Amino acid sequence: MFWEKKIQEIRNQFPILKEKIYSHPLVYMDNAATTQKPVQVINASQYYYSRLNSNIHRATHFLSQKATYHVEQVRKKIKKFIHAKHNSEVIFTKGTTESINLVANSMNFFINKGDEIIISCSEHHSNFVPWQILCQRKEATLKIIPIQKNGLIELKTFDLLISKKTKIVSIPHISNVLGIINPIKYIIDKSHEYGAIVLIDGAQVPSNLCINMEYLNVDFYVFSAHKMYGPTGVGILYGRKKILNQMIPYQFGGEMVEKVSLQKTTYSEIPFKFEAGTPNVEGIIVWSQAIDFIESIGILNIKSYIEKLTSYAIMKLKSIKKLILYGNIDDFSQKSSIISFNIENLHCFDIGVILDRLGIAVRTGHLCAQPLMNFLKVSGMIRVSFAIYNTFQEVDYLYKCLIKAKKILNH
Repeated sequence: MFWEKKIQEIRNQFPILKEKIYSHPLVYMDNAATTQKPVQVINASQYYYSRLNSNIHRATHFLSQKATYHVEQVRKKIKKFIHAKHNSEVIFTKGTTESINLVANSMNFFINKGDEIIISCSEHHSNFVPWQILCQRKEATLKIIPIQKNGLIELKTFDLLISKKTKIVSIPHISNVLGIINPIKYIIDKSHEYGAIVLIDGAQVPSNLCINMEYLNVDFYVFSAHKMYGPTGVGILYGRKKILNQMIPYQFGGEMVEKVSLQKTTYSEIPFKFEAGTPNVEGIIVWSQAIDFIESIGILNIKSYIEKLTSYAIMKLKSIKKLILYGNIDDFSQKSSIISFNIENLHCFDIGVILDRLGIAVRTGHLCAQPLMNFLKVSGMIRVSFAIYNTFQEVDYLYKCLIKAKKILNH
């Protein structure tokens, strides 16, 4: 009863959930792609452009100083949110994709011919292609960790792949397709035994799990604001101070320079040497409200509710004949809010279109993970993914609509 009342209060903070889709109430289940925004985030965006709009770090006038102050306060807030040691270890980027590309393009000094980089076959393209390109450029070797049938990473194979030649290991904290929570602490510690640097793609994590950089002892961790009820176009790269100081920027221009002469350019201190150009000032400042929203509910409360909702959804989906679940495990300590599936002999796109006409937003296709689709021998999947505003009643409606879609397509 408590959660039923609480979730309705939370839903009331999201104006878009009152929208109608083809005359049906919106049931939004594409949260792994992006979450919806609470009214405080929406209002903060309007406030910024009405009262605060200015470039930062570069002027002495009042608005610039005020905007700069707010941006740096958000940097401090994120440092606290992820339990990092230093404000300077938090670098603002456009999002997870740019954060990974920043590292991959700034690690040229570290990768040589014959070196090895390890990733898994369950990567989003953003954590696959940059490393593939880097290996091609530097004549290094890209090694792939396979997964088990249930979606878990083959740790025994990882133990065999890693060696003194391994320079970088880059793994998703949560698979954006299978929803599996990977054993990243083991992978980080094992990689460090061989002197490898570790990057964790945390895109699916901040709205579901606690993040603790000190506990993980990870070298790089990346995520975006828009998957945690915040604005699009902004994210962070967390990097250990010692490594960031050694890295060379891959973007050049204003803000990231200390001195420029006709002969030579020197770079600013971290984090600014990796923040070339005008950042998404509005996005950064508004992000603060999204973090406040999460913390007002409590990340452990969110995790507990989402686990119950996901467990219920899996139970309902399992009862549908010829429905195939991927990444299906019984241990919910290793499962997030993402569920991917197919229905035998039916195309995922066709089902997605019918669900859309009934007001349900899901994701279909290869989910930016073609190597994983090839590994599982499918062309695509249907993915549902939950946020704190989703309900058990919506899961029941999804179940009914899937039954209806089956009847329509099998007619």
